[in-house]
Amino acid sequence: MKDIKLLIAVILVAIVWGTTFLGIRVAVETIPGWFVAGIRQFIAGIIMLIILLFRKELKWIGWKNFSSQIIIATLMLIFANGMTTFAEENLTSSLASLISASTPILVFIGSLIIGLQKFTIKGLIGILMCFSGILFIFWDGIQDLANPEYRSGIILMFCAICGFASGTLFSKKIKINTENITLNLFYQFMFAGIVQIILAFIFSKEYNFENWSTKSLLSMLYLAIFGSVITFYAFHYALSKISPVQVSILSYINTIIAILLGWLILDETITAKFIIAACLIITGVFVTNYNPELFRNKKIISK
Repeated sequence: MKDIKLLIAVILVAIVWGTTFLGIRVAVETIPGWFVAGIRQFIAGIIMLIILLFRKELKWIGWKNFSSQIIIATLMLIFANGMTTFAEENLTSSLASLISASTPILVFIGSLIIGLQKFTIKGLIGILMCFSGILFIFWDGIQDLANPEYRSGIILMFCAICGFASGTLFSKKIKINTENITLNLFYQFMFAGIVQIILAFIFSKEYNFENWSTKSLLSMLYLAIFGSVITFYAFHYALSKISPVQVSILSYINTIIAILLGWLILDETITAKFIIAACLIITGVFVTNYNPELFRNKKIISK
C-alpha cells in the first residue's frame, strides 16, 4: 500500500471505530445513554456546520434528498448508534461489540430477501457459523436474561444491528446525491442529535448534570470528534481508493480491538467460550462476504 493517505485512513477506520465501544462504556458511566448519543451527534453536526460555513457550501439539499438523509439518520444514527449507546448502560463493551459484529450477516440476509444478493452455499455456511457464535455467547449465561436490565440491553443491541443493516440496505437501494458528503452528514448529525436529546429528556430517569464526570465528558467529546467526524472522512476516503467489501473487512478488526480494550482497561471478563464465539462470528461474516477479487487493486468509481 504505497498511498500514505490511504494507509492512514485504513488505520483510522480499523482502530478508532474499535475504540468507540470503550468510549461509549466510559461515557455512560455517569451520563445517560441517550444524552451521550445525542450530544455526540449534535457536536459532530456543529463541526460539520463550521466546515461548511468555512467552505461556503452550506445550502438546502432539496426535500427528496433531505427525506433520504432523515431516513438514514433514523436507522443508522438514532436506532443503530443510539440504541448501542443506551444498551451499554447494562452491557460490557466487549459483548456489545461482538453482537454488533454480526451486522453484515443481517445485511446479507436482507440482500437475499430484496434481491440484491444471490443465495450461495458459502453464504449459508457463514450464516450458520455466525449464529453458532451467538449461541456460544449465551451458552453459560442464559439465566442472565432473567435480569431485566441485561435483557433490555441485549434486545436494544439486536434492534441496533437491525437498524444499521436496514440503513445499509436502504442506502444501497436508493440513489443519493454524494457530491457533498459533508452537507449530507450535517443534516444527518443535526437531526439525529436533536431527536436523541429530546429522547434523553423524556426517557432518562435522572440527568443531574453536576454528576457528569470529566472522564465521561471527555469520552463523549472523543466520540464526537474521532468516532463521528474524523473516522467518517477516513472511511469515505478509503472507499474512493478500495472496494466497499475491503473496507467492511475492517469491522472484524474493530471487534477484536474493542474486546481487547474492554479486557485491558475496564477489566471485562473474557472467557474461552466468548473467544470461541468471537472467532465463529468473525469467521462467519468473512466467509459470507469473501470474494477472491476483493483483494485486487480496483478503484471503485461512485455512480
